Amino acid sequence: MDLITTTADLAAACSRLAKHPVITVDTEFLRETTYYPLLCVVQMASAEEAVVVDTLAEGIDLKPFFELMANEAVLKVFHAARQDIEIIWHQANIIPHPVFDTQVAAMVLGYGDSIAYDALVEKVTGHRPDKTHRFTDWSRRPLTKEQMHYAVSDVTHLRDVFAALDADLKKRRRSEWVSIEMEVLTSPRTYDFHPERAWERLKTRVRKPKDLAVLMEVAAWREQEAQSRDVPRGRVLRDEAVSDIATHAPNTLEKLAHLRSVPKGFEKSKWGADIVAAVERGLARDFSTLPKLEKPRNNNNGAAIVELLKVLLRMTAERHAVASKVIATVDDLEEIAADDEADVPALRGWRRELFGDAALKLKRGELALAIEKGRVIGVQRA
Repeated sequence: MDLITTTADLAAACSRLAKHPVITVDTEFLRETTYYPLLCVVQMASAEEAVVVDTLAEGIDLKPFFELMANEAVLKVFHAARQDIEIIWHQANIIPHPVFDTQVAAMVLGYGDSIAYDALVEKVTGHRPDKTHRFTDWSRRPLTKEQMHYAVSDVTHLRDVFAALDADLKKRRRSEWVSIEMEVLTSPRTYDFHPERAWERLKTRVRKPKDLAVLMEVAAWREQEAQSRDVPRGRVLRDEAVSDIATHAPNTLEKLAHLRSVPKGFEKSKWGADIVAAVERGLARDFSTLPKLEKPRNNNNGAAIVELLKVLLRMTAERHAVASKVIATVDDLEEIAADDEADVPALRGWRRELFGDAALKLKRGELALAIEKGRVIGVQRA
């Protein structure tokens, strides 16, 4: 098998692949030292062939590849597709569609939370993939025969994995569950990296409008800085420091220097002044226009309710052979514990049928948990 290094060969390969209803796709990229991922290799396979594309080849135009990704007549199968889709969105401003993510399908079928590709291949096919080149530098040229073989095996094994999971989904009538998840995965909003929304990525929880206003401005500044310098966000300023600044709102360089989470001497750089300016913009915002803050939960039994909901979630996941993570997150459970009308995925669609309704019954005392023959069961109460 030859490596594709020209636009003409890429166009010919994509034309052949477009004749098939299903293809498998994977990418190799680097992003440890950059904000935007560097796409190095693309590998694709149909039922008849597999190809490897050198995306760094001089003069190659990836337009045929992007057109194939947008071809509605071809289902694109990925494993853990989010980063692959992010790269395509960034480079071509398109979202591959339709897509099928074998990691999501595996979660729906009970293979565990976010199962790794090699583990899934081994469980489904019995084949143990070669992990030698998992952490190789894919930007180096020339690519070796071993790297080529590794890249091809990723998409050829994926064909067998997809066939098995797709058949199992249809047998267990869960194909629609995966389709719903794919709607989120293929939404442009999922990959919207506008600086104004950067604060949403942070794990920190602010309680005061002032803190939120400062957080939004400082997170937006960091995002813009990371984008303009093409470096990871953490290289500009760590999440811990952004959260600390939001809480303390240092509006002078002296106050900024007193924050332990901020690198020593940072206030003397041009970025120190930028941060102080961002803090001042936050403090000057109209707090009434900010997103609504999460209300403190006054339920003294909230923690106990969450623990009971965790038991119910695990029981449900085991009974139906579905990964608990795909049914509900801990954040979902906390929201449900605080509010019967919580706007969370666990209270919508198939998740509500499987778990959400039972969670609300447990809260209302209409359902109890008991142990029978060593297993947790739900017991309806009058």
